[in-house]
Amino acid sequence: MTPDQYCQDKAVASGSSFYYSFLFLPPERRRAITALYAFCREVDDIVDECNDIEIARSKLAWWRDEVARLYAGQPSHPVSRALAPALKPCNIAAQRLNEIIDGMEMDLGTVRYADFASLERYCYLVAGAVGILAAGIFGYRNARTLEYAKQLGTAFQLTNIIRDVGEDARRGRLYLPVEDLQRFGVPAGDVLKTRGSDAFVRLMQYQAERARSFYRTAFDALPAEDRRAQRPGLIMAAIYRALLDEVEAEGFKVLSQRTSLTPLRKLWIAWKTWITA
Repeated sequence: MTPDQYCQDKAVASGSSFYYSFLFLPPERRRAITALYAFCREVDDIVDECNDIEIARSKLAWWRDEVARLYAGQPSHPVSRALAPALKPCNIAAQRLNEIIDGMEMDLGTVRYADFASLERYCYLVAGAVGILAAGIFGYRNARTLEYAKQLGTAFQLTNIIRDVGEDARRGRLYLPVEDLQRFGVPAGDVLKTRGSDAFVRLMQYQAERARSFYRTAFDALPAEDRRAQRPGLIMAAIYRALLDEVEAEGFKVLSQRTSLTPLRKLWIAWKTWITA
């Protein structure tokens, strides 16, 4: 199996919405973004699937070393080898890859965030940094596009947090800021025990509006001359905003279910966005 095929299989197996944003790209850019996505999946899976925190830390440390090997011209993992040809053409910086690992490491142990400023930093590491790298792969002429990509990554992560509240709670993770829980009178224990309430719904409505504000900020920052090049990100935004709307339409039942869009609907949104963006 070639490194590119390994990454392709990783992307397809995940069932992620990101896969649909890659479909319309030219082959070289599609290979690069698929390799980046596979990198993110590799380090994320360590945190999600490894029950021993010290073993997880050790595996993440291995990936830090692998990033160093990649930039020294000696990658050993299929994902790193697939990324290698794109480093210079797509301006894939080692700092960004290590920031992604930093973000994944924050998920080890008890996850709590006192305020939104702390959560926003986490969102940048696990998603904003990815957005910036992706923008380089898609191509841009105006540096303001990087701010668009950073804000859009945060919007994606906030949407994920809303969708996955119940799933994360069952893993002992609570990403909703403590200041927000207190503001809406929702005890952290109720969320961790997946007990819903009217107050919880109001809390989630607030979180959804915050996510939408990041989408708006991102779109406002995207320069007109880079809009067509950044269509894959706009596809993802359309899919994720549809997902957020669906979660809200279902009454924020995120403690007991995980809302998703069908593959056909994602494909339709992707095609429609590609031809109209």
